[in-house]
Amino acid sequence: MKKIIKLLPIVLVAIVLTSCSSVKVAADYDKAVQFDNYKTFAFFKSGIDKAEISDLDKRRILRAIEAELMAKGYTKSENPDLLVSIFTKSNQRVNVYNNAWGMGAWGWGGFGWGGGFGPGWGWGWNNQPNVTTSVQGMLFIDLIDADKKELVWQGQGTGYLSRNVEKKEARIKEFVSKIMEKYPPGMDN
Repeated sequence: MKKIIKLLPIVLVAIVLTSCSSVKVAADYDKAVQFDNYKTFAFFKSGIDKAEISDLDKRRILRAIEAELMAKGYTKSENPDLLVSIFTKSNQRVNVYNNAWGMGAWGWGGFGWGGGFGPGWGWGWNNQPNVTTSVQGMLFIDLIDADKKELVWQGQGTGYLSRNVEKKEARIKEFVSKIMEKYPPGMDN
């Protein structure tokens, strides 16, 4: 029983960390479109300029999208088949945890098996809420038919963001990679 109590906090932290690292993705597309006809792409500057994120993050996202499309055999072109645009959203979440069992409760003891009475330190219920904040971001990648100027595919990724520069870059690559796994539709990627 003591081993379980000692391992419980470690297990809970591991669950929280792994659940925060996942990116949930979805995609929607026009079923009438023949995606194998698309071979080239370019970025849709006027759409990208509207994304409300820093220019540094825009460049990180665009580099990641470019790498993913080139890995799929697409080439960047001045006369593209597809235009690529992005849209972002973010929400700050405040998490309040009120059920914290742990070490360090200070209080007065009652009469018990040991027969003692007085102040003590030990295991107990912590009534102080634990408050954390996190930023949940959404990245939309739009692929637009360059000739028709119609949206043909949209991928969406939702997950938690990091403020640390190295972690942010890796997280953006993860977002883009997971979203682009859904493109082209109908392929087992």
